[in-house]
Amino acid sequence: MLFQTSMLCYATYMRIGVFDSGIGGKAVADELQKLLPHAEILFVSDPANVPYGGRPRHEIFSLTHAAIQPLLEAHCDAIVLACNTATTNAIQLLRAAHPTQKFIGLEPMIKPAAALTQSHVIAVLATPATLESPRYQALKKEFASATTVLEPNCADWAQCIEENAIDAIPLKDTIAPLVAQGVDVIVLGCTHYHWLKEAIETIAGPDVQVLEPTNAIKNRLDDIISPTIVAPPQ
Repeated sequence: MLFQTSMLCYATYMRIGVFDSGIGGKAVADELQKLLPHAEILFVSDPANVPYGGRPRHEIFSLTHAAIQPLLEAHCDAIVLACNTATTNAIQLLRAAHPTQKFIGLEPMIKPAAALTQSHVIAVLATPATLESPRYQALKKEFASATTVLEPNCADWAQCIEENAIDAIPLKDTIAPLVAQGVDVIVLGCTHYHWLKEAIETIAGPDVQVLEPTNAIKNRLDDIISPTIVAPPQ
């Protein structure tokens, strides 16, 4: 069972902050709340500036830092950056600025995808800022040097999802050619795209695995937070 240690006692209390530029991270926050019913999950977003994917690195850091202030002020046990763009461009700067705060980031799941693929062809669906980030390039070099990594243009997808215009996303025209090129693992490198997972799985077919990082977040939280047997604040 995930979070088995944390669930040993119903009196265990944790406060977890979750940030995303838009609505994508809300799915992560909701899933964490189901798995940790006795934890307090605080979710913040930045709807005034979403999406972050086309912005320069320094701006992504500034916007992220401003948006997470309520989570810092709430003294969260950990803050989850449920945003690949913020993680790949800002998490190291945030850790330097707040050395006592635990941050958990989302990175495109290159390592597990490279381990799972049988065809040695994978696809990463992500924002331009994530694909261009030094961290993403390092992940590819370290874990996928013997794997072909396809990176279709998803630049407008997050904005379409924010505007509830999912029908405007050319899913079939994007996913079908990937499968035709031999892709057998698709990485969702933006939490916005979690809302598209079922549709992508339907188009890609049963022989293609679609990866998203919710389970990895749960495991990481369990690793870094030692449960304390206290009652929630009144």
